[in-house]
Amino acid sequence: MSDIAVRPQEWMEKISGLREHIGKVIVGQQDVVEQMLWCIFAGGHALLEGIPGLGKTMLVRTVSEALELSFSRIQFTPDLMPSDITGTNILSFGQHGDTGMTFQKGPLFSSIVLADEINRATPKTQSALLEAMQEKTVTVGGVTHQLPKPFFVLATQNPLENEGTYPLPEAQLDRFLLKIEVSYPSADELKEIVKRTTSSHEFQVERQMTGDELLEIQRGAREVLVAEEILDYAVRLLMMTHPQEAAAPEAVRKYVQFGSGPRGIQSIISVSKVRALCSGRMHVSTGDIRAVALSALRHRLFLNFEGQALGITTDHVIQEVLQALEASA
Repeated sequence: MSDIAVRPQEWMEKISGLREHIGKVIVGQQDVVEQMLWCIFAGGHALLEGIPGLGKTMLVRTVSEALELSFSRIQFTPDLMPSDITGTNILSFGQHGDTGMTFQKGPLFSSIVLADEINRATPKTQSALLEAMQEKTVTVGGVTHQLPKPFFVLATQNPLENEGTYPLPEAQLDRFLLKIEVSYPSADELKEIVKRTTSSHEFQVERQMTGDELLEIQRGAREVLVAEEILDYAVRLLMMTHPQEAAAPEAVRKYVQFGSGPRGIQSIISVSKVRALCSGRMHVSTGDIRAVALSALRHRLFLNFEGQALGITTDHVIQEVLQALEASA
């Protein structure tokens, strides 16, 4: 281990306090909140998919306020230009009439960036996010600018409406650490939502953690141990998503065109480390691997024509892989 002071119990309590505080604002959606926290403490980006009105924007804003991080919201539209999000060089005039170029930062220069309805922007604008998401830098006019630390892109998309949208390319999907499905609330949760949103009481979000504490937990999560047999388990899981593999289940061989790439296992391991840390453990278990597999892989499997025509989902395929993996263990 490195020279970082390992304090799993303290970190677990901080994460638990953050989770509980978010729950006072966001009704239900415990799984969504949990997965978003995994993603943030693993230092990655998340893609939230769900119909409008499920509180995705409020959730992201609440997390940013509880972490006391700078926040910006970008509403993606077909006419949005790359410079609208990255920033641009503008002509400035000095006191003595001299001129020069000054870089005016765009909304990407925030610690948490909400990319709302990201699939409504053109591929040219979507690609402007690639450098920011991967390198955490922005290059304008040949000059590279560092983004703040920490930096997260939390994007949303509506799965129901396809008109006027541009599907995210595979390269950009792969940059998201997790794809989180936001489900419809239950009847009791709907009642609670109505009570909270139609009354005069407003809950004030209080800071639960600083940016420096967040970065410390991120570094601590990297110190969580992964035993060789656990890593082998994760590798088998990933390899079984490839249709040419002998151990691949029937659903994979029949419906999958391309399985997950290397970023899939990187995501599984990094998020599993955070999940272990959230439980006060400094080692990853097979339970951690199985718990994060769906959100880490569902956007990294690409179905063939038959799978798409039959309405097969990548979640169904991954569940088949997990069952086959368990049976062979």
